Amino acid sequence: MNKADLIDAIAAEAGFSKADAKKALDAVLKSVSNVLIAGDKVSLIGFGTFSVAERSARSGINPLTKQPLNVPAKKVAKFKAGGELSAAIN
Repeated sequence: MNKADLIDAIAAEAGFSKADAKKALDAVLKSVSNVLIAGDKVSLIGFGTFSVAERSARSGINPLTKQPLNVPAKKVAKFKAGGELSAAIN
């Protein structure tokens, strides 16, 4: 499912127009992004939790040249599924 398909599904489920569904989805995604950028987490009970994790610096190997390289530390977004979502999938 891509973003357009998700907008169609939201519009059908909530009875919104596609334009209103797009505005709602964009607002949710922007809000979640802003919270993660601020370093906090978003918990949606039953669905899951979005958070930010730090990956430490490490050494790696370039697969093409086989030369060692340093991979810098960085922050990454994480998602952990909630109980209801996990149960629904299984």
